[in-house]
Amino acid sequence: MGQIDLTRLKQCMCRAEKGERLTIGFFGGSITQGCMATEQEKAYSYRVFQWWKDAFPQAEFSYVNGGIGGTTSHFGVSRIWQDLLMYQPDVVVVDFSVNDKEGHEVFFQETFEGVIRKLLCCQSKPAVLILNNVYYDSGTNVQECHNEVGDWYHIPHVSMKDTLYRRMRKGVYQEELTEDGLHPNDKGHELVAGEIISFLSEVKAGMHEREKESRFPEPMTANAYEHARRITVREVLPKLSGFHIDTEEKTGHLDIFKNGWIGSRPDDRISFEVEASCIGVQFRQTIARPALRARLILDGDEGRARILDGNFEADWGDSAQLIPILHHGERKKHRIEIEILDDHMEDAAPFYLMSLILA
Repeated sequence: MGQIDLTRLKQCMCRAEKGERLTIGFFGGSITQGCMATEQEKAYSYRVFQWWKDAFPQAEFSYVNGGIGGTTSHFGVSRIWQDLLMYQPDVVVVDFSVNDKEGHEVFFQETFEGVIRKLLCCQSKPAVLILNNVYYDSGTNVQECHNEVGDWYHIPHVSMKDTLYRRMRKGVYQEELTEDGLHPNDKGHELVAGEIISFLSEVKAGMHEREKESRFPEPMTANAYEHARRITVREVLPKLSGFHIDTEEKTGHLDIFKNGWIGSRPDDRISFEVEASCIGVQFRQTIARPALRARLILDGDEGRARILDGNFEADWGDSAQLIPILHHGERKKHRIEIEILDDHMEDAAPFYLMSLILA
């Protein structure tokens, strides 16, 4: 880890010592959401929140968890305002190290930088801590590209690959901290929280020592995604031919298959005109197979049509699939046409278009 700047974190601790009110936020995927913990209070995020309450009993704390399972920093950068930043957090733990895809590190380093810049530029000026979870069955994650961003902004990071995974490989924990090779169980969440708490406790011990505050740097990447926005039925009225609007109300940030458009029959069509240089299409992949597929055509180029497959081959639940269809393209008005394919299937699950993500 390079030179880190603990100014914001120490300021939050000093405010807590004075009895002020702070909001502790968490942002990431399924582990942050609390997957495999038997109750919310046993998830690593809530355990870290509890540390703040115990360490500074004179202060008032609020808890915000913006984790959504199976989602990347590409989705994260487009939803971070409504799922986290609108609550004006003072401290944020952020982790997409097992959700952003290996083999696509350049792309996800840019979307992750967008998340980090949105956090650091938030009006509440939160202290940010990067968490690197890991696949315990393989030791893989994308922490290297994420932590390069962290080092660029002098943000501390706590790695499970460098701590828990290494100790597990040496036989300290065997395999009792996870049942599926990725998601920590109650003990695993406790151990993850313990690594974060160990770091926070070390900072607390020196919280009154002054830091040299680092300057806010220019972007490390092309940084096209810092101002990404998500387009749903709430923001745009596309041309519908067979597709219809999902009118069910969304009940919370985890209720992600809402506010979209539904195609139920072959040849159903939907088309958008949007201005952007980066476009991502988000749709549901369902375990209720068979499901309908769709074809996407960008700017009338049928030779580069994309197939959007609504079938999800895993069995853990429906997935929010997000694919980039334009990355660092020309900023102009683009036409997106999606039509349901005729796969000659009866009783197939409908195709659910969740959103467009534009930058």
